[in-house]
Amino acid sequence: MIIDGVLNLNKPQGMTSRQALDRIRKLWGVKKAGHGGTLDPDATGVLLICLGKATKLFDPLQKGTKSYKATATLGITTDTFDASGQVLMTSSTEHISENQIEFVLKNFVGKIDQTVPIFSAVKYQGQPLYKIARQGKQIENLPSRQVTIKSIEITSINLPKFVFRVDCSKGTYIRSLVSDAGKRLECGAILSKLVRTRSGIFKLEDAYNLDSLEEGKITSNESVVPMNVVIEALKRVM
Repeated sequence: MIIDGVLNLNKPQGMTSRQALDRIRKLWGVKKAGHGGTLDPDATGVLLICLGKATKLFDPLQKGTKSYKATATLGITTDTFDASGQVLMTSSTEHISENQIEFVLKNFVGKIDQTVPIFSAVKYQGQPLYKIARQGKQIENLPSRQVTIKSIEITSINLPKFVFRVDCSKGTYIRSLVSDAGKRLECGAILSKLVRTRSGIFKLEDAYNLDSLEEGKITSNESVVPMNVVIEALKRVM
């Protein structure tokens, strides 16, 4: 099947971005396809699947703002910065106040240098960091990148957990943001839930569920945004 366009997929939990992509390729028999903006297996939400000639749109699609709804848990540290990792330390959170959390998070707004998590797909000396980590090897100076946190809004606090929304640039690791906040609060923190609610011009409320697509309830003609429509939409926001 020849398809040239972008699928806004609501990636299910417990699946890698690559696995989600492969299931779409198998479903529609598409040879050329790729995904933009990798989501961790435990994360859900907007995952853009570019099909056919639309794979040329990866770069302009990634330039847009990313939005997330995140849940953080204080008082715990893991090697992956999220709930899937090995627990390294636990701490009391009795000294933490809501005002402290709000103050710390606000200080991350703007351009920041963010250290890449050791369990990530970023390459170090030609090899993905997560493969190096699984081999038990240590890296003294992990690579860092400059990212932009455009806004942070705390929506609820029920210690030791709190929920917040964040708008940020591409390449931002919410896991790292939460981990760094935990360090400043001197109790540690992990990302316990993450939903990407927006990726550039695509929003979660317009995303399609994988089950509905595989069950044939929604066709490719209904769900894939044609390449020319995507290009026109990108022009309007550039």
